[in-house]
Amino acid sequence: MPVSTKIIQNPYEDVAKLIGNNYQFDFPSCLNWLERVGKKQFGAHFTIHKEDVGLIYKLLVYAIGDEDSCKKKGLRLHKGILLTGPIGCGKTSLMRLINQFFPPLRQFQMKSSREVSFEFEREGFKVISRYGNTYLHSIGKVIKTGIICFDDLGIEQSQKYYGNECNVMAEILLSRYDLFIQKKIITHLTTNLSASELEVLYGNRVRSRMRELFNLIAFEKTSKDKRV
Repeated sequence: MPVSTKIIQNPYEDVAKLIGNNYQFDFPSCLNWLERVGKKQFGAHFTIHKEDVGLIYKLLVYAIGDEDSCKKKGLRLHKGILLTGPIGCGKTSLMRLINQFFPPLRQFQMKSSREVSFEFEREGFKVISRYGNTYLHSIGKVIKTGIICFDDLGIEQSQKYYGNECNVMAEILLSRYDLFIQKKIITHLTTNLSASELEVLYGNRVRSRMRELFNLIAFEKTSKDKRV
């Protein structure tokens, strides 16, 4: 891993200051911050693997809004991130860490897709509205953003509420698409599934809208389980 040239304390403010002063994006320092803070949050086993550096670069330039670098990597800033990869490759941990590099108005809340399906089982169809086209969450004391990252899409199961079965996440994603079209509010996802597997689970209608909603960033299929 590259040697750091600067100690980052506050990811967004420090990196934004460098970019604002026309300094070169200090990617090695960002990597070292990710590893240092990752160890604190997720345990001493957390490390940045060489094979993941290219993927992390894409996530970072997207987070800080580096338009030129995003264009070179085929990323569009008005879309969300669909982060895919095998079980245990580090998707959830990376999204939690990368979130701190976003400016405050683009930071997101992470929500387990499985938890959402359980909420539907308890509370019914208002959950679809809660996370769909009326969703907002607060940063500090002021409500500012409706951006959310649904974690582990595909591990949840269709749920029933008073006998009515519903593919909860499919309905939420369709609502999030409307939110994207009407208010330009984006959504992020992590999943272990491939595009074809997502289509089988959620249908062609959802798959079609996902092409408009997301930038696809994928771990290698051979990426090892980093939890062992």
